Formats: sequence, structure tokens, C-alpha cells
Amino acid sequence: MPQLGETVTEGKITVWFKSVGDAVQPGENLFEIETDKTSMEVPATTAGTLAEIRVRQGEVAPVSAVVAVIADGGISISVARPSVRLEGFREVRTPDRRYGPAKLSNGVTVSPLARRMAVEAGVDLTRLKGSGPHGRIHAHDVKAAMTAAPAPVTMSAPAAIQAPGSDAVRSLYKEVPFEEIPLDAMRRTIARRLMEAKQTIPHFYVSTDVALDRLLALREGANLALAAKLSINDFAIKAFALALKSVPSANAVWAGDSILRFKHADIGVAVAIEGGLLTPVIRKAESKSLAAISAEMKDLATRARERRLQPQEYQGGAASISNLGMHGVREFAAIINPPQSSILAIGAAQRCPTEGSNGAIHFVTQMTVTLSCDHRVVDGVLGAQVLAAFKGAMEEPAPLFA
Repeated sequence: MPQLGETVTEGKITVWFKSVGDAVQPGENLFEIETDKTSMEVPATTAGTLAEIRVRQGEVAPVSAVVAVIADGGISISVARPSVRLEGFREVRTPDRRYGPAKLSNGVTVSPLARRMAVEAGVDLTRLKGSGPHGRIHAHDVKAAMTAAPAPVTMSAPAAIQAPGSDAVRSLYKEVPFEEIPLDAMRRTIARRLMEAKQTIPHFYVSTDVALDRLLALREGANLALAAKLSINDFAIKAFALALKSVPSANAVWAGDSILRFKHADIGVAVAIEGGLLTPVIRKAESKSLAAISAEMKDLATRARERRLQPQEYQGGAASISNLGMHGVREFAAIINPPQSSILAIGAAQRCPTEGSNGAIHFVTQMTVTLSCDHRVVDGVLGAQVLAAFKGAMEEPAPLFA
């Protein structure tokens, strides 16, 4: 199973193009995989005969797992993967460094699946008693720990809050008809990353109202002259990019022991797809024309919905935009997409009464925007400066056409 991006840990095989016994040539497509973000065909890298399929169509396997064996008629078969090798027909695995050692410090062994499940669920393996030979911990041991009732908590020692296990939740609704929807790779990843974001990123929020009358007038004229039609989102992408460039300290991300500050403003844009969302990135958005941003965004959104984006098209960026205005949402606060440091939530444009300089009441078209900030990188004043710069660019939009 190939690595498809730094945050991808597993993939589901959706199609096998070859069957056991088929001849295989380098470059021929072997199978198609689907991850939480994309789907792609995987070609063979060596010639031979497909001797064994270990992960069948519809099954999920972690990155670097052996999904099939291509034999060349000899005794020795090798698979070029960092954590797996084959000697003859015997599979030998080296420890998966992402999920810790294969043995605990007291000598108890842990299966690879059990280690992965424990890390993702926050289960302390040192507290488990394995059911396998010599105390080996298997996946069902971890699952049992995840669904077990939590121990009583005393006031003398703080304890981490644990969500109720799946069996406990089901028991609450045992008298109510329901349909159980299995989690796919995308929904599991979304859940994990949102938990990571809210638990590890100190969010704070700043909001403002943006008047759109000048922008709407200019957009109407531009759309008459252009073959492609510009959206409010296209203006927002460039305005946000220019705002980050004007406040360089906010165009950065937290890197644990340092802050990475960027020379260009790469803006992610949330795109709703079936079963979740993806966030393709517009690179160097501050230097692109509105027409170029519009065309690129349409292409990225189309391929995102088809699950055809490449990892480099949705990874990176210092900030993102999430727009729910087209769904009638007036105002909301979005969750930061790690490791980014901010996300701008855009609400619906609406006509609102306001008082003019002469005391007269008139109506303007405005929308409410909320900037979610990572306080480790973007302090309150920086967040306010970014939002003010965005508001200024949207309300005086002529420079956006440059």
C-alpha cells in the first residue's frame, strides 16, 4: 500500500485490475485505491506473475502493508517497502515507527493492528492484559478496553475525559429503530483531525461585517466582460491572501519547536463532497488574477468531488476559507485545519439597515465573517489586523483586479 500524503495512514482497495495468475508488466495498473482524500490507480513496478492477493476488493490496509505478491518464478521475492520485506514466501515485518515498538518495555508483544488502534483511540497499552500467547496484545484486547466502563474517578487525581464506547452508545438506543452506517476512511480521518484540532490548538475568534455594495457593482461589470463568472468566494480568496501578506506574522504555522513563516499566501478552500470535505489549496493566491483564481478553483473543486486530487493539491497552506453563505448561514466559526493557523468563515450576504454619516438610515449589502486563529501563532492583535485588512480589501475592491 503506497504512501499518499503525510497524513494518510491507510487506503481501501476498490478495484483489482489483475487476477491471481495474470502476467504483470511494469507500468500496468494493478489496483485502484481510495483514501480519505483521493482515489488513484497503482501500477506495478516489476514484471512477473500475480501470485497472491492478500487484501481483497473493498478491504482496507495500512500504508506499507503487503497487499499482493508478484512472483518471478524464483525462490526469493522482494517488496520495496520501508517496513516490510519478503524472504522466500515468509513475510517478515519490522516495527512500524509511527505506532511505537513491537514490544512494550516489560517484554509483552503487540500486534501491529492493536498498536495502531491503541494510538488512534488513546488506549494505554501498558495497562492491558493480552489474551494471546505470553500475554500478546491483539486488536480485540484494545477494542475491549475501548468499550469497557471507565474506572471510578477520584478527586485526588485528574483523569482524561473518555467518550463512551460504541457498545455503550448503542445500548442507549436499543429500543429505538436506527440504521448503523459504517465509518469509511474519510469520516474516520475527519473525526480524528477535528478532535486533534480542538484538543491541541488554542482557538480564539474575531468577527466583523463586510459591506459588499462596491464589490458587487464591480463584479457585475467584470462578469459582463469575462467569459468566466467571478464568485464572491474568488474575491475572498484573493482578499484573504493579500491580508495575510500585509500581516506577515500571521502567514505562518506552528511547528512544535518553531514557527514557519511563509513568503507566499497559499489559501485552502473547503469543498463539500459526498461523505465529508476536502480543502484544495490555491498556491501564491496573492499574485494571481481573479480570473485565474476562479478557473483554478473550479477545476480543483470538480476534481475534489471526483476524489481525483493529488496530495500536493490539498496539503500545506497557512490558512483556509470556509463559505456557508450559499446555504443561507448568516454566521459561524470554523475549526482550524491542522497544521494551519487560521480559517476564515464566510456567511451569507444580506441587506441590512445602517445609519449614514448624516444620520439617515439606508440599506447596504453585507456579510459577517469570523476568523478562527491559533493563539500560539496569531495573537489577538494580529488576528484583528488580518480581519481589518480583509475587510478593507473587500470594501475597496479595485486593487483586487490587479
